[in-house]
Amino acid sequence: MKIKVKVKPNSRENSIIEIEKNYYEVRVSVPPEKGKANEKVIGLISKHLKIPKSHIDLISGAASKDKVFIIPG
Repeated sequence: MKIKVKVKPNSRENSIIEIEKNYYEVRVSVPPEKGKANEKVIGLISKHLKIPKSHIDLISGAASKDKVFIIPG
């Protein structure tokens, strides 16, 4: 399954909102430096979908606010 994510770094709090099926807005409190925001996004998606972090792969948008992740199954 592919999910699209709109990331808002440097937010006051961490949150995840499902905008529509397989499209999320994720706010993270960390800056977009050295992959910190990407790691935090993966952690939030993992917790929200109740799957291990190792099952979530970033396939596009590593340096962009618009990202696409793939989740097996």
